[in-house]
Amino acid sequence: MDAGADVERVAVTDAAAALLRELRAEHGPLMFHQSGGCCDGSSPMCYPAGEFRTGASDVHLGDLDPGTPEPVPVWMSRSQFELWRHTHLTIDVVPGRGAGFSLEAPTGNRFLIRSRLMTDAEAERLP
Repeated sequence: MDAGADVERVAVTDAAAALLRELRAEHGPLMFHQSGGCCDGSSPMCYPAGEFRTGASDVHLGDLDPGTPEPVPVWMSRSQFELWRHTHLTIDVVPGRGAGFSLEAPTGNRFLIRSRLMTDAEAERLP
């Protein structure tokens, strides 16, 4: 990694990227919002782009490139971001029932977050 390059906060596994390409073909452009809890727990929720309204109380973590015509933006509530600010998130997929409002729910798979603390060097280069 270039010592002067910005650090990415989010990434996607190959398996999750493949599912995103399938969902994109069916639903059009996509987005994620990292849920902070409540009904579906703390899950990355996948929606058609713009269906989940974001605003000043949300933080844009970055964009995924799963091989779709456009990137897939990932958002998180500002209050949750304050707790996860030094964490790198990777969106993955596993067999199971997806969250009720997330697009993958009927596929027999569910998106999940794999996380790790950023290194000191990464934290110093955060934008």
